[in-house]
Parts: sequence; structure tokens; C-alpha cells
Amino acid sequence: MELSWVMKLRIAAAAAVGAVLIGIFAWPLSEPSQTSGAINQSGAAALLALALLAGFIGYFVSWPYGREIGILAVPFGLAVWAVRSGSMATLMQLNPTDAQRNAVVQSLRWQPVFWLVVVAAGFVGPLLCRKIVSKPRPAERGQGSKPNPGTYLSPIIAIAAAAVIAHLGIGILAQDVRLPDERLGFVSAQPALGQLAFGVLVSFGLAAFAVRKLLGVGYIWPIMASAFVTAFAMSTYAKNVPYLAQQWPAFFFSNAVASVLPAQMVAFGTLGSVAGYWMAARYDYWREHEM
Repeated sequence: MELSWVMKLRIAAAAAVGAVLIGIFAWPLSEPSQTSGAINQSGAAALLALALLAGFIGYFVSWPYGREIGILAVPFGLAVWAVRSGSMATLMQLNPTDAQRNAVVQSLRWQPVFWLVVVAAGFVGPLLCRKIVSKPRPAERGQGSKPNPGTYLSPIIAIAAAAVIAHLGIGILAQDVRLPDERLGFVSAQPALGQLAFGVLVSFGLAAFAVRKLLGVGYIWPIMASAFVTAFAMSTYAKNVPYLAQQWPAFFFSNAVASVLPAQMVAFGTLGSVAGYWMAARYDYWREHEM
């Protein structure tokens, strides 16, 4: 089940919309340092509005598959933003003291939540468009199933499993130079941007593939797991900041996951999760029709 060239054009069109609106037009909203990709409160409202607009436009440029493809506009745009941002190593070099680095790490710990809200705004656009464009279906009584404990347990398990898989995968695939350390066991240097993007994409792709196959859930839960991966990595890194500052240059980390900025984690993690989900669906289709 290969993607047709028309489908590839639809994906490229949605990606272009996100790249222009989020990656280019929204870039001036970032703080003056433009290193961590953080933005101020007024800029956040504008960015959310642009994300919603990107979702709307992405829906129509990828018609009639706007629901499936239009949601990719904002993650692609955020990926451009992530590429244009600096690196975690640069951020540490700009903040040489222990207190400064701890403050930076604390500010980054839950920053992925904001980027997930931006991604969610981009998802809302196609969903609203679908409701507006598609014909409403008459409600049928008795069709809804009552929730059971498994309904709530599966997403929790999916988030936890995806976070573990992604964390392990990034630690393996995104690491650069790795040197031994008496206290930490080893330290990992800041990876190149291409390697970092590859590691996050593949890791979340594997996570989404696994949770879909094992739990039958969608890509929303692996995407949400990106916030927990960053939170755990930053918490671990914060404990080792004083030691690393004394013993190693700023571009060395206790784990490669700590070298991924929040915007990079969410952007590439979202794209990887969506790709992994559809790869699992494609695999199921192949098993059913080709074997």
C-alpha cells in the first residue's frame, strides 16, 4: 500500500502551510535570545491563533483527506521552528553558573506542555472543518458504549509505555560522542541537529507503532508522552548540573535525552508518533490482504 504521488503532494502542501505560518511568520514571536524557542504571553496567543489557522488551511489543501493530513501542518511548522532554535548546549554555554543552569532546566521541564497546546490548536482546525463541511449524521440511541476501567487504563498505559520506549530510543539513537565518567558511568555530547531529529522521530515512531499494536490506541497518547520524556530528562539532568559544570564542558550531558529542547521533542515526537501509527495501520492492512 504505497503512497501515491497525489497523496505525497497533499502532505507536502500541508507541510508547506505549517512551515510558512509557524516556522517563518511566527518566528519573530520568540524571545530575543531565540535559543530555547520560548515566547512571551502575548506571543503565545498569536502563535495559537496561527496554529489554528494553519490547521484550517491544512485541511483544505489536503482535501479530501484533510482530517488525516491537515493535522500535520502545525507539527511540520513547529519542526522548522525547532530547527531554527539553538541547541541545549548553546543554552548551557550562555548560562555558565550552577544557579543559572538550574533555572534554565526548571523553566524547560514543563515547557513541552505549551508546545503540545500549540499542536492541539493545529489539530482542532481540521476537526472543526470536518464538522462544518461534512453532513451531520442523525443521532442513534443506544449506540454509545458505557466506559469501563479499560477505557481509562489503556491511555495511561500507552503514555507510560510510549515515554519509556521513546526515552530509551532517544538515548541510543540521538547520542553523539560518549565518554566514560567515574560518577555517572558516561556522559554524552550534544548531538548534531540531524541526528537529534532522526533519533526523536524514530523513537516516537517505534513507540506509537508499539502502543497501537499492543493496545489499539491512537497517536494522541504517544504525542502526550513527549512532555513526560522531557520532564524526566530535565529532572535527572538538574541533579547532575553542579557536577557536570565542574567536570565537563557545557555540551556534555548525563543522557542524550537532556540535550533535546522541548520544542524539538514535541515537534519531531509528534511527527514520529503520527508516522508510527500509520505504519502500524499499514502493517495490519498488509497482514490482512497480502499474506
